[in-house]
Amino acid sequence: MSQSLLRALQLLDLVATGTGSLGGLAEATGAHKSTVLRLLRDLEDTGLVHRGPDHRYVLGAHLYRLADLALEHVDVLRTAAPRLRALRDEVGQTVHVAVLDGHGARARATYVDKLEPRDAPVRMASRIGSEALLHCTAVGKVLLAGLSPADRAEVVAALDLARRTGRTIVDPALFLAELQDVADRGWAQDHAENETFVNCVAAPVTGPRGEVLAAVSLSVPDVLLPHEAVLDLVPPLLSATADIARDCGFRPPPQTSGGVPL
Repeated sequence: MSQSLLRALQLLDLVATGTGSLGGLAEATGAHKSTVLRLLRDLEDTGLVHRGPDHRYVLGAHLYRLADLALEHVDVLRTAAPRLRALRDEVGQTVHVAVLDGHGARARATYVDKLEPRDAPVRMASRIGSEALLHCTAVGKVLLAGLSPADRAEVVAALDLARRTGRTIVDPALFLAELQDVADRGWAQDHAENETFVNCVAAPVTGPRGEVLAAVSLSVPDVLLPHEAVLDLVPPLLSATADIARDCGFRPPPQTSGGVPL
């Protein structure tokens, strides 16, 4: 870990415990005031600290949002764990869970859980805590499709739609159309768009307010199953995510006929 990152984390801890003046922070860290001020400005730019009218620093609103999201994600994972294990055992493939954090250019998808089948003949290289590309992974598409059309457009405008394979969608208009299709049908696929030898399908876990809490995917190397067989995994995937969403408090609106609830 770099010295600058360590100092920035130390500053966050100090601000959290009440050391808010520039001089006090410099003294506590043993760093020059100019160094501390530079780090504080970086933390302020990202919303992690805020300088009040008295020129003292306090924790920023974005840090509270991150804490709230972290607790929410922990609750989702705890709730989802038994059903995700059952899904993994039912289909015999690797299950990933990813969440979205940040807005616009700062939007990121991160893997927060990974369940590999017992005695898996092929191991996926992904790991918990690593980033999932938004434009060419099934989980990335699901998480973006869960945003409003305006927010989707803002994120896509900031994305580097780098071509990973011959199937990667690199045109912003086509990618936005793909996200609308994902939102309409309720699941996404990565048909060898990120890696030529892996196909994935993913579906959202929906929260009490209809928001997308997480994306759950099944990732399958083509040496195990062809693309068509991976698509056959969509029904059990949707069944699992529907069960998890229900356990997280989501209740789908009642079906209607001519405006009258059935």
